Amino acid sequence: MAVDRGFVPAGYAERASLLPGAVVWTNLPSAAGWPVLPDGCMDLLWTEGRLLVAGPDTRAYRPEGPPVRWAGVRFHPGTAPAYLGVPAHELRDRRVELADLWPAAEVRRLTGRVDAAADPATALEEVALERAARSPEPDPLLGAVVAALGSGRPVAVTADALGLSARQLHRRSLAAFGYGPKTLARVLRLQRALALARSGVPLAGTAARAGFADQAHLARDVRELAGMPLTDLLARR
Repeated sequence: MAVDRGFVPAGYAERASLLPGAVVWTNLPSAAGWPVLPDGCMDLLWTEGRLLVAGPDTRAYRPEGPPVRWAGVRFHPGTAPAYLGVPAHELRDRRVELADLWPAAEVRRLTGRVDAAADPATALEEVALERAARSPEPDPLLGAVVAALGSGRPVAVTADALGLSARQLHRRSLAAFGYGPKTLARVLRLQRALALARSGVPLAGTAARAGFADQAHLARDVRELAGMPLTDLLARR
């Protein structure tokens, strides 16, 4: 996945994809090492000679090893399993080789194609678009789940509004997002809070508007999900 998008280091860039809701990004060695925060998304990744998939994160991910060039397609939350052909919960907090999910011969061909491209990010996007064209459409109900939870609507209210039982919503969420709706709501609340804080809203107001019980609750959640204090995240501008 891409770096923490509240802080954009030199060498990182992203743009909207032709695939609805997706983002295409590049990360040069100078931008490596920044933590990836949970955001409810999954990514198709390229680095020279390899194609991988980043599953949904429940905690900050810190890349290991020497800095390398990356490109990725970050799918809109809930859409990647339909394209990749694997339930999201099987990839939770994991980075796996694409050849573990798709036929090895096909992945070798696609890897060579992206490696040889003048713009690997665009070539990777083309791979995602071609796969999406051959895949079933993601369930539109999943977009409604993201919209409701992302706006701060409680899980129980969301389930009722969509005509689902709590068990049905949990089962669909595991397959689509990699974790249950309560965890998804928590991840989306983190992103909502960071956006508010970075826009200049005081922390007490950020906590209240994002749906936390108080500022201490906000601080605890940020530390648990991001792996660092809120003040450190906000200082990385």
